[in-house]
Amino acid sequence: MNNFPLILKQLRKKNNFSQQQLADTLNLDQSSISYYELGKKEPGIDILIKIADLFEVSLDILVGR
Repeated sequence: MNNFPLILKQLRKKNNFSQQQLADTLNLDQSSISYYELGKKEPGIDILIKIADLFEVSLDILVGR
């Protein structure tokens, strides 16, 4: 999932979400979104599915496959 941080950040910005807004939508802390975007933490499959559904992309696209 080494492309995930960049893809997440691009999707978030394209859809005009702040890190806090995305975190609130996903019921996460803002720090989790920051860690995902910095590549310091990887989300579980349940969070990946929520993100893919929110931004209407496939899991393959989300993880850069």
